[in-house]
Amino acid sequence: MAKRGGYQGGMPGNMGNLMKQAQKMQKQMEESQKALEEKEFTAAAGGGAVEVTVSGKREVLKVKLSEEVVDPDDIEMLEDLIVAATNEALRKAEEEAAAAMSKLTGGMGGLGGLGF
Repeated sequence: MAKRGGYQGGMPGNMGNLMKQAQKMQKQMEESQKALEEKEFTAAAGGGAVEVTVSGKREVLKVKLSEEVVDPDDIEMLEDLIVAATNEALRKAEEEAAAAMSKLTGGMGGLGGLGF
C-alpha cells in the first residue's frame, strides 16, 4: 500500500481557486456597494403631496412638499407624510441592496453585507 500524506488530490489548487473566487466576489461586492451608494431612491406619500429622495448611503437628499399639504393647523399630518415617504424611500434602497447582494452570492446569503 502506498502512503498518502500532505495535500493529495489537488487540494492546494482547489484552495487557490477558492481564494481567487472569494477575491473576485469581494471586488464585485465593493463595486456593487459603490454603485448603490451613488443611486437615488424617491418615494411619495399623500398622493404625491410629499416626496422624499434618499441616497444609497441612507442619507436624505431632498424633501419636496406641495403647497396644499402645508397647513399650519395640521402640522401633524405633514410630519406623518414626511415620515411615510422617507421610510418608503429607505425601504426601496434596502430592497435594492438586498437584491444586489443576492445576485452576487447566488442566493447563498450570510456572506457579509453591503453595510446596511
